[in-house]
Amino acid sequence: MKIELFYSPVTCAMAPYINLTEAGADFEVHALNFRTNDHLSPEYRKINPKHKVPMLLVDGERLTETAAIHLWMTEAFTDAKLMPTDTLGKAQAISLLSWVSGGIHPYLSRINNPARVCDIEGTAKNVVEHASEYLYETFGLADEMLEGIDYLMGDYSASDAYFFWAIRRFTQFKLDLDRFPNVSAYYGRMQTRDSVQKLLTFERETIEEFKRAA
Repeated sequence: MKIELFYSPVTCAMAPYINLTEAGADFEVHALNFRTNDHLSPEYRKINPKHKVPMLLVDGERLTETAAIHLWMTEAFTDAKLMPTDTLGKAQAISLLSWVSGGIHPYLSRINNPARVCDIEGTAKNVVEHASEYLYETFGLADEMLEGIDYLMGDYSASDAYFFWAIRRFTQFKLDLDRFPNVSAYYGRMQTRDSVQKLLTFERETIEEFKRAA
């Protein structure tokens, strides 16, 4: 089976990279430089009209959307135990992935690029403030969820890689993680995993490669 991951540094494409590594998968990475609009190139649009990452090609077949990608991983690499195997547990794992995808990720995107939400002059500050307020509320919920456990479902699961990315973006936007001691401890714990260390090394190397090519 040939697995190709289309990825860009800093983006949520780090989540499938981490989980493919957790699964011990053999995969090839195609790194796209968003600063030079690689994702908008005719070549990439041809294979992915959504022109976003992450995307997988599995034996040439396209797979997009983080929850779907991780559901496929769970079925393809059962020994990795990226999700529970019972029906309710798997549904709860998908619920967590969907929560990060629909309940956290869009608000991080609003902070990153408020003009995509509202391009009326003078509104950017309000967009960022409202998104930040919502994220603080959401991270408060996560802090309660993580009380007394190491990972979102107790044991490591696919959703942890996606939430790790979300926390990282949260901190990159200078939001105050210290408000949430359980999330902060979890973030530190995630950074000690071999899969995350491998991802962070790959990200640094990719960014340096992009700089050299500029």
